[in-house]
Amino acid sequence: MSKPLSHDSATGHVTGESIYINDMPVNGQLLTGRVVTSCHAHARIIRIDISEALKTAGVHTILTARDIPGENQMGPVIHDELCLAETETTFIGQAIALIAAESEEAAIIAEKLIRIEYEPLESILSIESAMAANNIIAPVRRITRGEVEPALRKAPHRLSGEMRTGAQEHWYLETQTALAIPGEGREMKVFASSQNPAETLAIVAEVLGLQKNEVEVEVKRIGGAFGGKETQGNHVAAWAALLADATRRPVKIHLFRDDDQVMTGKRHRFLSKYEIGFDDQGMILAYKVELNSDAGSATDLSRAILERSMLHAENCYYLPVVSITGQAWKTNLPSNTAFRGFGGPQGMAVIENAIDRIARFVKKDAASIRFLNFYRHEENNVTPYGQKIGNNRLFLLYERLMNSSEYLGRRALVDEFNATNEFYKKGLALMPVKFGISFTTAFLNQAGALVNVYTDGTVLVNHGGTEMGQGLHTKIKQVAASELGISPDRVRVNATNTSKVPNTSPTAASSGSDLNGMAVKNAIDTIKSRLAELARKEDIPADTPFEELCRLAHLNRVSLSATGFYKTPGIYFDRETGQGNPFHYFAYGMAVSEVMIDTLTGSHSLLRSDILQDVGDSINASLDRGQVEGGFIQGVGWCTTEEIKWDSRGNLLTHSPDTYKIPTINDIPADFRIELLPNVPNDGTIRRSKAVGEPPFMLGISVWLAIKDAISAAGNHLSEPALKIPATHEDILLAVNSLPLKQPLL
Repeated sequence: MSKPLSHDSATGHVTGESIYINDMPVNGQLLTGRVVTSCHAHARIIRIDISEALKTAGVHTILTARDIPGENQMGPVIHDELCLAETETTFIGQAIALIAAESEEAAIIAEKLIRIEYEPLESILSIESAMAANNIIAPVRRITRGEVEPALRKAPHRLSGEMRTGAQEHWYLETQTALAIPGEGREMKVFASSQNPAETLAIVAEVLGLQKNEVEVEVKRIGGAFGGKETQGNHVAAWAALLADATRRPVKIHLFRDDDQVMTGKRHRFLSKYEIGFDDQGMILAYKVELNSDAGSATDLSRAILERSMLHAENCYYLPVVSITGQAWKTNLPSNTAFRGFGGPQGMAVIENAIDRIARFVKKDAASIRFLNFYRHEENNVTPYGQKIGNNRLFLLYERLMNSSEYLGRRALVDEFNATNEFYKKGLALMPVKFGISFTTAFLNQAGALVNVYTDGTVLVNHGGTEMGQGLHTKIKQVAASELGISPDRVRVNATNTSKVPNTSPTAASSGSDLNGMAVKNAIDTIKSRLAELARKEDIPADTPFEELCRLAHLNRVSLSATGFYKTPGIYFDRETGQGNPFHYFAYGMAVSEVMIDTLTGSHSLLRSDILQDVGDSINASLDRGQVEGGFIQGVGWCTTEEIKWDSRGNLLTHSPDTYKIPTINDIPADFRIELLPNVPNDGTIRRSKAVGEPPFMLGISVWLAIKDAISAAGNHLSEPALKIPATHEDILLAVNSLPLKQPLL
């Protein structure tokens, strides 16, 4: 484990000195941007009249689709997402017009004076209705091994069912924000809250009709993202840039929380159907699953998200015969997008639910059924997509966590409690996670860096990753300091800027440290080789202070600046055959959670969670623990409280803190125990570490499984509770009341 080093912005965050886009001082020319959006889920636009609105005092311009100088597109992969609606609206909250004014008040007055005439059209607002209309947004995907139908027929036992997993709002603290400042000619600089500055640059250049070298995007820090600013941070950047280009004045757009939630995409909700065959012991013999996702109104990253859900549909379990089908459906809702886990949670939840059902069927503890079906070290270690499992940590995690969590003893205590309490029931569950690390789109697995060493021995690092609170810059600082053998206080990590490091990949897929750390190391290796050659040539003593060596290098005309580059080796995936090696390695984790439910109200409390996470050789244990804590609690929110609802017209009903319930301090386990698995270095990565951003999220499913265990106890474990994700208090109560038999009090 590494020595602790606090987050490089920790003090600034606490004191309020950290500068976010909305804090940036701009000259008196700054204008406020406002987005005018559709009030219909699906409608034809008959007429837009902005004449009266343009007369509003303080309004400088109002733009519609016809005023876009470049291409009216923001689709990051598939060009099916308009920057501004032209003749038709496809969801409530879709941008139709942009206003630039001297104040927000003036912009609001102008918005009320814009007249838009609509012809409402029939809308599709559910996965079921999209499937009925065959409104598919991408080709069907399949991953198979063996012949699943004969294997299911031969299995001694079969179970089938449906699993619903809900949407989730990112709820980053900093809402979508961008500041665009025009330069000479039509040059444009954009300060963006974006996880993907290179893509933001591409979208801005495209809508403005500029070359990429005329646009500069900078990201100092992001106030949270969780995937919500991987593609959709591009939207506000493009809108601000359009207004700045039209007025030749700086323009900032900072969305109000309610507007942000209405306008932006969520985690994809899924409707999944499965059938599983198994033997008397609970060993899985065949598994068939159909994953149906709600893509929303445009493709965004839905194809890649669906793919990752398919690649994680088996989670930690060897499936000898398997069929995985993935379909993404188009609805009249905001285009759904990346979210921490990127489809992994939706795929894993289905098989975890199926294993729970197997356990109740064979009357065994679910943890033992999970253990029985784990990938094995030597045999049965190949995924459905053909990748071999290396450095399997499942058995090490299981043995250590079963002991440290006192699982078996607590299981007995839970059973005893349930036998003697009529209205309160406890549940206990173990949840393992195997999460693949790499972008499944191979070309994204690359990163660049620029390292400048100054003659006083200080170092300035630029890399392509973005800091969104996860501590990436702190880890990069540690990497640079360790590689150079100097103190971290001699290293500064600069804002991410497309003019310093171009063509970068998004900070996503839990790969920010892996990719950018290696790129920084590559640049430093170049500088170190130059310094080593100088030392040999000039016979400079080995104990010469670093700053003196840097001074001598400058005097001897040796460059102290270098670019670095890294691409992940050995990864490929054939989408036609569903076979390949899409991941550089797997990150493993395991959790045991205990809950108590009130069968009269449906309320629940999280009593204890024990987590053991494999992070390789941690670069920064404190940051990694923070990611485990935060990821787990965000997963708990998805599984329990964060319910998103729309009405029959497509209006978002849960669009503010009073109606959308993110976890609070009361949702944190009363007894919260986190351990990073020691002595498991991960060769082939930066300083033998492992990614930690996304894998802990799925551990939150342990809480949902524990709730289901507690509900089952209310019926003497004789039937499977009908429970979706999220398991709200209402759903828990309905599940309890639907049980055919209530357990009698002994």
